[in-house]
Amino acid sequence: MAQSVLIVEDEELVREFISDYFEKEVWSIYEAEDGQEALSIFEKQQIDIVILDVMLPKLDGWTVCRRLRKTSSVPIIMLTARNDEDDKLLGFEMGVDDYVTKPFSPRVLVAKAKALLKRSMGDVYMNDATRKFGLLELNERSRTVSVAGKQAELSPKEFDVLLYLIKQKDTVLTREQLLNAVWGYDFFGDARTVDTHIKKLRAKLGEESKRIVTVIRVGYKFEGM
Repeated sequence: MAQSVLIVEDEELVREFISDYFEKEVWSIYEAEDGQEALSIFEKQQIDIVILDVMLPKLDGWTVCRRLRKTSSVPIIMLTARNDEDDKLLGFEMGVDDYVTKPFSPRVLVAKAKALLKRSMGDVYMNDATRKFGLLELNERSRTVSVAGKQAELSPKEFDVLLYLIKQKDTVLTREQLLNAVWGYDFFGDARTVDTHIKKLRAKLGEESKRIVTVIRVGYKFEGM
């Protein structure tokens, strides 16, 4: 089955330029010229990776990224005309997987996409969207979690917190990073919201709760080993 890419770029020539190179590699290609169209396509199609421009009509790339991250860990490569470190740090906190600064080599872009997809589908990512760590099993498509074969009844936000921790496994995440990734930048709560959800998650994960590790004065990390 061909891998699929969603190219979100408002400049038609740039979009076609990127598409040509992915087509040479026999990818299934979907194109969107604005943020709203991108989200609509993503909801209807099985997309393996997203190439996302920052500056878009209707909904910008940041907004599209935030909305995708609420329900999906699909790899995202952000296209930007600015080589700004603060912008890149912001993007990584929001869940962007990689950056490409314009002007760019389409061959390098395709290579990055292949590498990201290979990494995201590593030994814990299977065709049925299940991630397994010991007795813990999470299915992203059905949004279910089980421990030792018994389903854990997680709230939507508890699931989102766990999924984001797993996606960033073995990486220490601050409470602010978790807040921004799961609740969004327009959330008016504070870091205690994260602590409350982590406490509830641990209670529901039983013996696998040990995988969510508290890093004193920093935040949390999910241990994949």
